[in-house]
Amino acid sequence: MLPRDPIILLSYVNTKLRDRDADLAMFCEEEDADEAALCATLAEAGYTYDAARNQFV
Repeated sequence: MLPRDPIILLSYVNTKLRDRDADLAMFCEEEDADEAALCATLAEAGYTYDAARNQFV
């Protein structure tokens, strides 16, 4: 289960993207997460996914 707090979620996702997953699609597959919902949650906190950096910024 993914963290509910957006800042903790951001940290968790970016850590997994850095250490384990090649891209956001792979992260979502590994975590059984909805990519659109994840992006929407982090967008509400002011973050967007940067594919070139493979992280939310």
